[in-house]
Amino acid sequence: MNHDLPVKLSNSLETVSSARTDVVFPLPHIPEGLAAVRRRATRAMQQWRIPSDLADDALLVISELITNAVVHALPPASLCLSRQGGRAACAVRIEVTDAGPALLRHHGGSPRQPEESGRGSAIVAALSARSGTTTYQSGTTRWAEIQ
Repeated sequence: MNHDLPVKLSNSLETVSSARTDVVFPLPHIPEGLAAVRRRATRAMQQWRIPSDLADDALLVISELITNAVVHALPPASLCLSRQGGRAACAVRIEVTDAGPALLRHHGGSPRQPEESGRGSAIVAALSARSGTTTYQSGTTRWAEIQ
């Protein structure tokens, strides 16, 4: 995905056909938006005929990367899913792009316990064949490839 060019964000999966190999979703900058994005991602992977075990791993990685963007980064953010390697391929590339790190925020109430956060990177690394972060002048992309 070329992050230097404007990207037309799709609000509907109806524009994704089984012949297309990538789809981009805008991310609502609220934790409650995760469920809708997961449903759209599930539908895209079903249309691509991604095996269910691979799709399950991809959904967990998607959840971790989206949560990171919503909690720790500035909006806007987007999710790009790509089917890798053509029709018969069983690989998915996940990219979550945001506008860069937000200042540390205090969300009120009691502070989070260490065991409640900080595991996302380990989960992404464990489930991914490859993963990484690319920083741009205008933001950050965290990506993972699931095979």
